[in-house]
Amino acid sequence: MKKTLSVLGLALLVLAGTGCDKLKSRDQLNKGIAAYKNAKYADAVEFFKNSSQLDSSNMNSRLYLATAYMSQYIPGADSPENIQFAKAAKDEFQDVLSHEPNNSIALASLASLAYQEAQGVPELEKKFQKLDEAKAWYKKLVIADPQNKEAFYSLGVIDWAETYPVRMQDRVTLKMKPEDPGPIKDKKIRDELRARNLPMIEDGITNLKKALEIDPNYDDAMSYLNLIYRERADIAETPEDYKKDIDTAEQWVQKSLDTKKMKAAKQPSGGLTTEK
Repeated sequence: MKKTLSVLGLALLVLAGTGCDKLKSRDQLNKGIAAYKNAKYADAVEFFKNSSQLDSSNMNSRLYLATAYMSQYIPGADSPENIQFAKAAKDEFQDVLSHEPNNSIALASLASLAYQEAQGVPELEKKFQKLDEAKAWYKKLVIADPQNKEAFYSLGVIDWAETYPVRMQDRVTLKMKPEDPGPIKDKKIRDELRARNLPMIEDGITNLKKALEIDPNYDDAMSYLNLIYRERADIAETPEDYKKDIDTAEQWVQKSLDTKKMKAAKQPSGGLTTEK
């Protein structure tokens, strides 16, 4: 009987210690959030680390820790410290995914981080590799969260970002100015560009339209539909197809402007109000 009581007492002490650690973890998490809000990211990192160590099951601590690392990352800066910030953020987000594979915050953050890294890469092929990495994370995100309009929008933006610079390079090669009407004059170059870009353009159109299905007033998605239809126009096989896509692009420009005006009209006037 005494032995049973001793074991029970020991179990209760363990449970009490566990509960105490969880309370300490929450305290460290709250202190970390306060430091993060005040842009004291290095301090926030330490608080979030402590919180995670005290309660390894608290995924919020790991998400905040990863976000604190990510907030210190500067796209394009190649210092060892900056590279380490990106790596540390990725490691923490991926650790969250190892426990919660469909965690939308971790998926969106990894996608955003890869996209940010791409912005700091001057070489096109390396930039495209980073954009493809971002695209892969966004694709996982839309599976986990099919109503995430930003994810579909971002996929469309990436498709445009991987087609536009290559098309513009070909225009420069042919001594065509940006304002010169298309389609691209040289058939061989146009066909090669069409083979490369068209699948991404069609994918971009599909994703941007999905974003608009979720939010019909998503004016940013309308703006990129304008841009991506212009990509398709410049590789059109006939002048008629070129004109059709340019007309569609112009329609999306107008829809975007109309939507922005509608949203602006709904905004409060900003005048003084008197409580009754």
